[in-house]
Amino acid sequence: MSGAAPDRLIVIDWGTSNFRAFLVDTASGEVLDSRRSASGLRALSQSEFPHYCASQTDDWRNGGGAASGAEGVASGAEKVPVYLAGMVGSARGWFEAPQLELPATAADLADNVVAAPGLDNVWIVPGVKQVTPEHVDVMRGEEVQAFGALALAGIDSGDCCLPGTHSKWARLEGGRMAEFTTVMTGELYHAVRFHTLPGEPARDEAPFDESAFRLGVSRAGCPGGVMHALFEARSRHLYAGLEAGQVGSFLSGVLIGEEVHAMRQARPGLDTVRLVGADSLRESYTLALEAAGIRVEAVDSDRATLAGVMAVAARHAGR
Repeated sequence: MSGAAPDRLIVIDWGTSNFRAFLVDTASGEVLDSRRSASGLRALSQSEFPHYCASQTDDWRNGGGAASGAEGVASGAEKVPVYLAGMVGSARGWFEAPQLELPATAADLADNVVAAPGLDNVWIVPGVKQVTPEHVDVMRGEEVQAFGALALAGIDSGDCCLPGTHSKWARLEGGRMAEFTTVMTGELYHAVRFHTLPGEPARDEAPFDESAFRLGVSRAGCPGGVMHALFEARSRHLYAGLEAGQVGSFLSGVLIGEEVHAMRQARPGLDTVRLVGADSLRESYTLALEAAGIRVEAVDSDRATLAGVMAVAARHAGR
């Protein structure tokens, strides 16, 4: 692909559970329109990906969408390009894109995008992997958010925490992703809450309880380890005043507190983190990080995704 960058592009973050699409003005970075759904990888068969993508983006690609004006796209003109990041590029997704060995830059991602079969001018951004005798790990989607978060801050080095089902902690140095660690906090929380005896009182939805969460955070590194701390959700519910509606927040505090504690031990010099995520997750992680003495710089996940993918797209378009 070569030539000047297009006036518009479509950025899609397509994960296991969710689909998020943005029509973006490349000159200003303004989001002209967006669409979200629960049609992630779990909801689609492999053959359905190009059809679903087309159903969500064809009007944008042909000149429609918010703030499109009356010009549209002339007959025969090239459609607005689409760049996809996330698990859509896994073997379980639309088409498998490579996972690049660390260290890797945003430019490396751009140089290794792959064409998505079934639609023209649709590209999948690769992921990254870390494979050493001491550490084996994989990432898809969060790498562009990490690059985007630092780009928004105007820096090329720093640590990012990207919480979620499988939280990622990434370190960038001089514009290169140098290392990352996956911590399956969110998935463990769901498993403990819905499939263990200590989680039984938390089966029903309850509002976030800050005091119970902070109590759980305080159990990080306790004698007996995290598996004892999780069981305390039951014993404290029986004998120490932890109400049923507080159990979920306590369990969350235990697991997020343990995640932060483990990463602080792994990276002793850690003092500032770019926390990339939605408001709900950023609230709880901020409490745990600040309790550990780590300064938090909050970054909205959508903004980080857009900044990262747009940087990749700009380089790819100029090749």
